[in-house]
Amino acid sequence: MSDYIYMLESHLSPDQNRVVEDVQAAAAQANVNVFLTGGAMRDMLAGFRIRDLDFVVEGPALKVAKAVAAQTGAKIVSEDEHRKMAELVFPSGVTVQIGMSRQEKYGRVGSKPQVSPATIQDDLRGRDFTCNAIALSLNRASRGLLLDPMNGLADIERRELRSVNAYGFYDDPSRLLRLIRFRERLGFAVEERTLMQVSNAREAEVQKSIPAKALGEELKRISAEDTPSAILKGLEDLGFAELFLPSEAAAKFNLAGVAKLEKLARLLPDDAKTRAARLGPFLYVLTEKLTPKEKQALIKSSELSKADVDRWQKLETRAKKLETALRSARIRKASQVYHLVAGAEPDEILFLLYHSAVKPVQERLKSYFQKYLLAVQEVPPEEWAKVEGKPGTPKYNKAREEFITNLLDRRPPRKKEEPAEVLPQQPPNQLRAR
Repeated sequence: MSDYIYMLESHLSPDQNRVVEDVQAAAAQANVNVFLTGGAMRDMLAGFRIRDLDFVVEGPALKVAKAVAAQTGAKIVSEDEHRKMAELVFPSGVTVQIGMSRQEKYGRVGSKPQVSPATIQDDLRGRDFTCNAIALSLNRASRGLLLDPMNGLADIERRELRSVNAYGFYDDPSRLLRLIRFRERLGFAVEERTLMQVSNAREAEVQKSIPAKALGEELKRISAEDTPSAILKGLEDLGFAELFLPSEAAAKFNLAGVAKLEKLARLLPDDAKTRAARLGPFLYVLTEKLTPKEKQALIKSSELSKADVDRWQKLETRAKKLETALRSARIRKASQVYHLVAGAEPDEILFLLYHSAVKPVQERLKSYFQKYLLAVQEVPPEEWAKVEGKPGTPKYNKAREEFITNLLDRRPPRKKEEPAEVLPQQPPNQLRAR
């Protein structure tokens, strides 16, 4: 086994390893080459947890993505016909991008590129930063072969962000925003020549050519980061906050509130679903000090979808139902709090942690994360194996719920009554002899 394959399997969760196998199988069936690339490779080599899996296919990527979805039950959540890319979410929650190995040529600053199929080597040479321009072959003949045409591994070891080419920020100005996000997430320094390229691009005002949709996508990505307040401060320092709103309104972005929210977000599970659910609370807090007119201007400047706007602007109303249930005097037992919070939407929970002024609500939410959830997570597998029924069935779910109730309320689990042992009768003369 290749050292890099061993390293990959060690970094991936069991669910992610199964997804890699599924994508490899679909690519083999389609008789095309497939590679793991981008952020997954960067995070593996840098020693970070791998959040998402990025695959590149030398061939019909959308066909492979649809085959993977059909064979695994994964859902295709977005599709880019121009770049031949698809994003999928698997039933396990693993998020994946499958894209065609391609070359992009730009006619002018920030324009829509001409896209054509290319080899994996050409694809890597057209990426944003060298740390993202590394691939791992998942093909039978070359499985485990590391492809690093831009020497990205050396930059990862030096903890540096370096642009792949001198005109990268002119071709795609949104890379300016991405650079700040990666700098904060990875803790890497920006290489000296790349800093000069940023300065030149800013002087040429290429940032004004960033499409509105790209601004919205970047906001969504920032909301899912561990330190969104630091990223927003980095944007502000370079004058990029004004891409979203005029300077007077952008100055009202609630960075202190976002810093508080990011600390509270650490209480919640760190999975793809929960990270995605941060968007609504993030936008609510970020825009707390804006007027309705300024909020509308932000929606327009970043082309936020109706679904994303609803997740933000209807959040407070949705969360009130959970707040009412949590503050109820009828909630007296630990198990009641557990079942109530475990069944709630993560964005509503995060919103209440930030916004609710009701003391019992705050206490019960924090008890759930700091005590009750931990107690359930500490139950050993052999104990879960005793729960009746097949996992996923209504019978099992009911038995599991009862098990958790007994655990948290410190009641011994109810046991089935066993028939009393019947002693064999003795002959009458033996009885008399005693």
